[in-house]
Amino acid sequence: MKRILVTAVALSFGTALAGHAADAKTIWEDQCAKCHGADGKGQTAMGKKLKLKDYTDAAVQAEFTDEQAFKAIKEGIKDAKGATRMKAIEGLSDDDINAMVKYVRGLKK
Repeated sequence: MKRILVTAVALSFGTALAGHAADAKTIWEDQCAKCHGADGKGQTAMGKKLKLKDYTDAAVQAEFTDEQAFKAIKEGIKDAKGATRMKAIEGLSDDDINAMVKYVRGLKK
């Protein structure tokens, strides 16, 4: 009986994680891909205009911490003059934002 309970909990946890990953991908597609591209390379019209970095590049990924990525998603990014370069993604929980950071890290080749 105990083995069945442990197995059930493990399967539930795995399913929850898989669902969370799908949510991060959906959020990326809905909120980020229009500028950053579906692949994270930033080669969209807006990405080129804003000179976005290629998140598939390990060197680019090394330039920022998970905490910085979390803050950018939660609060957005402004340039030196205070103009908005990236809007915050509103309505996300901290868990959602952490899943987004993990998704961005997964773009690295």
